[in-house]
Amino acid sequence: MDKAQLRRTLLNSLVAIPSELRDERSRRACRNLVSIKPFQEASTIMMFLSLPHEVDTAEAILHAWQLGKIVAVPKISWEQRHMIPVQINSLETGLATGVSGIRNPIAGVPVPFGEIDLVVTPGLGFDRRGNRLGRGGSYYDRFFTNPDVKAIRCGLGFDEQIVDDVPVVEHDQPVDFLVTDKEVVNCNNVKGE
Repeated sequence: MDKAQLRRTLLNSLVAIPSELRDERSRRACRNLVSIKPFQEASTIMMFLSLPHEVDTAEAILHAWQLGKIVAVPKISWEQRHMIPVQINSLETGLATGVSGIRNPIAGVPVPFGEIDLVVTPGLGFDRRGNRLGRGGSYYDRFFTNPDVKAIRCGLGFDEQIVDDVPVVEHDQPVDFLVTDKEVVNCNNVKGE
């Protein structure tokens, strides 16, 4: 199956999850995320602001704030096709929702790439080797190639987003961990599961 077909299949499976079930499974995925050592030990975490059919990251973000961690989210520049991490202190204010449905911080203090300890990334699909299938914009792939980014990379999704094999090309960047509502997968033998 090529990337376009796999994206359609995975998106359809996400849309099919009833909202009440998605909420409960999001909470389980967030509990699994906050239990891993890289989350617990991180001072600065870059999270994503969820689209309607993705794992809702709100519980993990709130937990990070309760632990005194700095939380950054991607501020996307559509024109320049890149994203920068920006610190947020609220999920209620300072965000705008674009045409694509992606929430983007309106303002905020940029966080230096080298200060981020853990990047939690979305994806439509993942395999157990850490390969990630995004939505096709390569924003995270470009972000991860920046030499200042030394953070541990963690994919976050629902159990049905794990597939046997994600097709990869040269510029695709894998994740070190994969966290779902059912399990934690250490893809690259990184210490801290």
